[in-house]
Amino acid sequence: MKLLVIGLTGQTGAGKSTLAGVLAEQGIPVIDGDVAAREITVAGSLVLQELAAAFGQDIICEDGSLNRRLLGSRAFATKANTKKLNAITHPAITVNIENKIKELQKSGARAVVIDAAVLLESGLAERCDIIAVVTAPIEIRLERIMRRDGLSEAEAMKRIKAQPPDKHYFEKADIILQAHPPSIVKQETEKLMRLIEKTINE
Repeated sequence: MKLLVIGLTGQTGAGKSTLAGVLAEQGIPVIDGDVAAREITVAGSLVLQELAAAFGQDIICEDGSLNRRLLGSRAFATKANTKKLNAITHPAITVNIENKIKELQKSGARAVVIDAAVLLESGLAERCDIIAVVTAPIEIRLERIMRRDGLSEAEAMKRIKAQPPDKHYFEKADIILQAHPPSIVKQETEKLMRLIEKTINE
């Protein structure tokens, strides 16, 4: 049986992980793009060495781990730097996620969700049967990023501006979901579940 691949994407802070959590509760395996990004930048990894060469050796902490906040402050400072970051990390993230998809395929899973902000830019979207885009108002996204990553408002805004606008995501979407207010998350997830079931049964 073919494994149905659902890509869950949208701007940072939109609420993708909240919806992904509800889908996981429904029994659908979720591959987290943020976890993949951490796995490819572990101490001693080739990607970490490439990042240090591009953004400065001081992004590596004394224990060999990546100082994500320092990397972020440099990588999101300009569009050119963000492009450089993506060129280094996207290929490795794609390989990491592809390997996880293959493992799930072997296990006989019917569907898998890829929760990744970089789904479209990394080329992973081509692997998806359904692309679900999650959206939320900019002030909500800003608040979430500041709280989640411990950033100032200016730093959080830089991360938002480093990403394409909502329109870029909407053009590729098979379904658009709202993750705010929290009270609608369950019904929005149910909309996606109906589409998943319909696609599996076609």
